[in-house]
Amino acid sequence: MEPSLNDLNEPHSMGTTIIGVTYNGGVVLGADSRTSTGMYVANRASDKISQLTDNVYVCRSGSAADSQVLSDYVRYFLHQHTIQLGQPATVKVAANLVRLISYNNKNMLQTGLIVGGWDKYEGGKIYGIPLGGTIVEQPFAIGGSGSSYLYGFFDQAWKEGMTKEEAEQLVVKAVSLAIARDGASGGVVRTVTINSEGVTRNFYPGDTLPLWHEELPAQNSLLDILSAPSPEPMST
Repeated sequence: MEPSLNDLNEPHSMGTTIIGVTYNGGVVLGADSRTSTGMYVANRASDKISQLTDNVYVCRSGSAADSQVLSDYVRYFLHQHTIQLGQPATVKVAANLVRLISYNNKNMLQTGLIVGGWDKYEGGKIYGIPLGGTIVEQPFAIGGSGSSYLYGFFDQAWKEGMTKEEAEQLVVKAVSLAIARDGASGGVVRTVTINSEGVTRNFYPGDTLPLWHEELPAQNSLLDILSAPSPEPMST
């Protein structure tokens, strides 16, 4: 199907890959960075991992506008909550607030989210909140259009008691796999690691990600692509 000018009028959406993984001591959140408008890439380096509090972040998928305004509301309410209690909100409180707003507006919102963070009461926690406002606590959660390519991979690769480095490598590998198969996922990989020591953000440019079956390396020119040899598939 040929792209048309009507695609420019489509709402911005994040046909996305978002991931949250628990490990022994905290959580790692990860996402790609492609935002689409119809068949066009509106933003190739967007940040889909938003801060809710100092210790809780959310991965956003679906409608970019819906997910942004929902996270803005939750951030505001959690700020009031923190002032009233005099201490940071727990991950469960933040996730349930996301769930409440998603459920109460389920006929108008088109967004799925993953809430992850660390608190002193329960440690690292991941909550999946898909379309409709359900909330599910999980050891790992995946969402967005790229997630359909990753369920079998996570069943095989995720293990309990991973180190921070193992969890980070798993998230980056999973997002790069989804980027290879899902046309609506792409760009760079961003990760956020949250534990008792605080928050660490990492950035992985697209040309540093592993290449999978029949993927072409990044090029500056179409002529470079036409003259480049086929890449060797990466071994698992």
